[in-house]
Amino acid sequence: MSTHQGPHHPSGHRSAPRPHPVQRTNTFTCVRCGLTVGVLDPDGAVRNHCPSCLHSQHLDDHVDGGPSDCRSRMSPIAIAVLRGGDWTVVHRCTRCGELTSSPISPDDNHLILMRMAVRPLASPPFPLEVFGEL
Repeated sequence: MSTHQGPHHPSGHRSAPRPHPVQRTNTFTCVRCGLTVGVLDPDGAVRNHCPSCLHSQHLDDHVDGGPSDCRSRMSPIAIAVLRGGDWTVVHRCTRCGELTSSPISPDDNHLILMRMAVRPLASPPFPLEVFGEL
């Protein structure tokens, strides 16, 4: 069995582990599915979203900085690929609409990640028949 490389980007390239002083035993409960989630992902990086459903909680105010009073559910709405090739999950707050992004983790649900990544191709904002005329 091969070692897990993770889906950080399509070529399977992994970023260097992101060490953090958080204890591996710290957990949070997903605001959507109720899963108990370790604060550190398998690579030791701090995560802020559920690896099963990819939802998060609005805890930080990314516009003004500091903690957020909102505390509502953040829904995953898209995948963004950074210049270096790493994938991030884009979240939108279900209450205030603030957008955030966070790096994907090696144990994130691959099916949900791929569904979000191909969604723009499955429903383009223009008719596909145009390609037949080119």
